[in-house]
Amino acid sequence: MRRVAIAVAAIALGIFVLLPAAEGDARAGPAMRVDREIARLLRLDLPVRCGGLRSRYVALTFDDGPGPYSQLALRILARAHAHATFFLVGKELRYWPRIPRRELRLAALGDHTWTHRDLLALPSSAIRRELVATRAAIEQATGVRVRLFRPPYGATDSGIGRVAAHLGMVEVLWSIDSRDSEGASWSAIGAEVALQIRGGSIVLLHENRGQTIRALRYLILPLLRARHLITVSLPQLLALDPPSRAQLRAGYAGCQV
Repeated sequence: MRRVAIAVAAIALGIFVLLPAAEGDARAGPAMRVDREIARLLRLDLPVRCGGLRSRYVALTFDDGPGPYSQLALRILARAHAHATFFLVGKELRYWPRIPRRELRLAALGDHTWTHRDLLALPSSAIRRELVATRAAIEQATGVRVRLFRPPYGATDSGIGRVAAHLGMVEVLWSIDSRDSEGASWSAIGAEVALQIRGGSIVLLHENRGQTIRALRYLILPLLRARHLITVSLPQLLALDPPSRAQLRAGYAGCQV
């Protein structure tokens, strides 16, 4: 119990300490555990919608940045000792070139394509160019390898997943849509998250919307604290509470109780 309490407290403070998941894993370091899980998911070639639902860890994810609200979102997250994942649009990096490196202080970064077009309308060659260009821009800005990908609008199929997998990126969707992209008010965003949140959830948010940032500060983060849920980045969630093969195959239904 003491080891669990120390590990949970460390993660809450931003230190990535892993709990042993099974015999033989106890000595595996954080990077090794993440690498191993990424490799497993790439072999399965199925989109991730949630963690294993066996923990108190949740992943807040923000799409469509960087943008004018990014720095405010980072300050709010930092004050709460919260972690997140940002899926970045490549064409926006020219306007906000310093934001990705700042986001790395408490978040993981993912590829959200270069133009944010519906990938279902594009041939495989164009999809690949969208992903490769964005990955290269993020890696040039940060020096960190990009291993996560999210299709714009959640519009995907097996072909899109294969393109991402061939590039070494795991496709990530979500189990909770906050509805902020539909114009929901900040109170409605918070209510949507409150209704569905549980350990293992992956929450879809957008960092370029003022109502989302307000909901994050006044509703979502206080709610997580009250329910004793711990925010982690997606790589941390995948290592700490990975989804099973059955969950992945079940799609969204695999993320329900």
